Amino acid sequence: MEYKGNSWHETCFICHRCQQPIGTKSFIPKDNQNFCVPCYEKQFAMQCVQCKKAITTGGVTYREQPWHKECFVCTGCKKQLSGQRFTSRDEFAYCLSCFCNLYAKKCAGCTNPISGLGGTKYISFEERQWHNDCFNCKKCSLSLVGRGFLTERDDILCPECGKDI
Repeated sequence: MEYKGNSWHETCFICHRCQQPIGTKSFIPKDNQNFCVPCYEKQFAMQCVQCKKAITTGGVTYREQPWHKECFVCTGCKKQLSGQRFTSRDEFAYCLSCFCNLYAKKCAGCTNPISGLGGTKYISFEERQWHNDCFNCKKCSLSLVGRGFLTERDDILCPECGKDI
């Protein structure tokens, strides 16, 4: 065998770790030593937190721990999170859709989740919340953001529409 200008007997070109002949198998040179791929992975490659197998290319680091891209998935729907916006709760990672469905408060106007992510502003009054765009008078649809309002059961009203209650 020839490698880097040197000639070797086939039985002499061996893995530094397991001492087995490399032959025609793939190998990885490191610090002037040659390693068969399994030994290199065992000794030098990072291990995925999820599957415990070696990460040989393109891993993800989350909370200072290594993951395969394929193993870094949403706790809820198992969709890959690598390259996607995501958030976490109680040390578990979630895609935005699962997080909103499981944990976000629901808007009293449109009933869609209020994520609060990315600086989304919302109004909170007593036990209810609204997206800024949904915080409108029930009768005339005037925006009540930053204005006074009245409540009539579950409805919010501007002072003009609420003067008759």
